[in-house]
Amino acid sequence: MKPFIALALFCFTLNCFSQNITPKELLQNTIKYHDPNNHWQNFNETFTVVMTIPNKASRKSRIQINLPLEYFYINATQDSISYEYTVNKGSCSTSSLNVGALKELDSISEKALCEKAFLYKNYYTYLYGLPMKLEDAGTNLNDNVETKTFKGKDYLVLKVTYDEAVGSDVWYFYFNPKTYALEIYQFFKTDENGKEKLDSGEYILLSEEAVVNGIKMPKIRAWYYNKNDKYLGTDTLIEE
Repeated sequence: MKPFIALALFCFTLNCFSQNITPKELLQNTIKYHDPNNHWQNFNETFTVVMTIPNKASRKSRIQINLPLEYFYINATQDSISYEYTVNKGSCSTSSLNVGALKELDSISEKALCEKAFLYKNYYTYLYGLPMKLEDAGTNLNDNVETKTFKGKDYLVLKVTYDEAVGSDVWYFYFNPKTYALEIYQFFKTDENGKEKLDSGEYILLSEEAVVNGIKMPKIRAWYYNKNDKYLGTDTLIEE
């Protein structure tokens, strides 16, 4: 094979391609794939997520996110316990929907309940808002796009850190090099010097898709520990 032909073929590989795409370009491409009509900024939808965890009862959550009104609501049921949390323009409220939940909520302080409400809001808004949430203030994209092979498949990878006020974890987002679909994300905790602790954190495998409010979201999200690949659980978007 002539040298210039070999070089041309090599430049079709991920390594060469990753050097030609900037982190901002990669982010814009993946947002175009997941949210082609820019619906996220005006997102107002209700959807249901079922969380399955080994050796535990599944949890069914009915979730409403209204970004223009700064409103979040979750109605969650697990075993005989059913409760709801609401965050409305920075104010939180909670309520129990049965006796089991009443006993549980009565044992928790109002401050702790409010913190839990915001935890649910941040969790579901962040994960179901990806990759669009990577445009949020306080999000720092790495200078370069990396290439990695994860479980036998090649990806374009974007490393992301956050301002101290936002979070200390280091995240890696894995994108399909052909479609730019987000297929995996992974995070690591950091030590007191900001260095990644490689035996910490989790990776999350995304599969199938569900269209919610015009946005392609992962239908199935499976969680695993980084250190030993132990399976933790799965979130599944369901239709009702």
